[in-house]
Amino acid sequence: MTVPRQLPGGLSAETFLREYWQKKPLVIRQAFPGFQSPITADELAGLACEEAVESRIVVEEENGHPWQLHNGPFSTDRFTAPPAGNWTLLVQGLDHWVPEVADLLDHFRFVPNWRLDDIMASYAPPGGSVGPHFDQYDVFLLQAQGHRRWKFGGQCSKQSPRVDGTPLRILDDWEPEEEVLLEPGDMLYLPPAIGHHGVAEDHCITLSVGFRAPTVDDVLTSFTDFLCSETDVSAHLRDPDLKLPTNPGAIGKEVLQQLESILRERLADPRQLALWFGQFSTSPKNSDIVVPAEPPASTEDLLEALSDGGSLRWNEGSRFAYTELGEQTAFFVDGERYLLNGDARSLAPLLCSDSRPDMAELRRQCEDPALAELMTVLYNQGSVYFE
Repeated sequence: MTVPRQLPGGLSAETFLREYWQKKPLVIRQAFPGFQSPITADELAGLACEEAVESRIVVEEENGHPWQLHNGPFSTDRFTAPPAGNWTLLVQGLDHWVPEVADLLDHFRFVPNWRLDDIMASYAPPGGSVGPHFDQYDVFLLQAQGHRRWKFGGQCSKQSPRVDGTPLRILDDWEPEEEVLLEPGDMLYLPPAIGHHGVAEDHCITLSVGFRAPTVDDVLTSFTDFLCSETDVSAHLRDPDLKLPTNPGAIGKEVLQQLESILRERLADPRQLALWFGQFSTSPKNSDIVVPAEPPASTEDLLEALSDGGSLRWNEGSRFAYTELGEQTAFFVDGERYLLNGDARSLAPLLCSDSRPDMAELRRQCEDPALAELMTVLYNQGSVYFE
């Protein structure tokens, strides 16, 4: 697969990234002409009853309280007698469980794999919504079934007024700038911090393609934890040239300079940064997504399946990435790293370019026993499977 040069709907990807990405909203009419939802409302309800699936129900008003939240998994009784009034069912990571939904992500790979997060589905009967709010990440809202009216616009922040008495961050006194009605196949792009509110006109399903945006806190804490696990940090601070202080309570400049030197030395290694970020950015969202193969396969089993014409694809919840490190290629899959050398380096871009790799090329590369063994490891850990 090559990087998509166009967005669904035909707009140049370069134009979109230059003029819209993290800058302003965009409505794309019939981004997916004739689109039919790959999942029904009943199937979403069934998923919401599963222990491994993250799901929520938002009720606009419940027992006199606004915008109440209920977390799954739910019992089937919850959907035979749904909440009174306006409500919405949210199923997170739908692409992890439905291959047809996972395939939609390939249309958005004009943004690097590590920035793609997942696809959330929201089902609502007429009048249902999750309230006016804003997100801290980019999102494409694809109308899959029915019709949803969106009001959006205005830059929001932590200081924006919120509705009291709800666990959700619902905007109060928010004034939208635009309004559109989306039908199946239509799509709305929203940058971070743009207020929006979508209300179902009929029984509708919306698919939200979300993007990862780690916080600075995530970056700092994860990287320092990585450094502590990868390098020897047991040495103690020493000061053999300690001078008599003018005041015992003063922290001298030389102490701060020593600390700064230690931190700079640890942070200045680009190889460690690359290895950390590859593992960080490909870590699965939870332990239920990537499940080891049962029974595990031997390398001979895998080679036999390949020779019989078997086709491998990514686990729908798996993440693949790589980076070049001088004479090595660091290959990352589901938070694990593999350092490839020589001719083996070409395996990383092959497996990362598409959720369904070029099988002819993969069979050729698996003639190398080391690469066949690596593919067996990926199969047994659940990162790839035979379709």
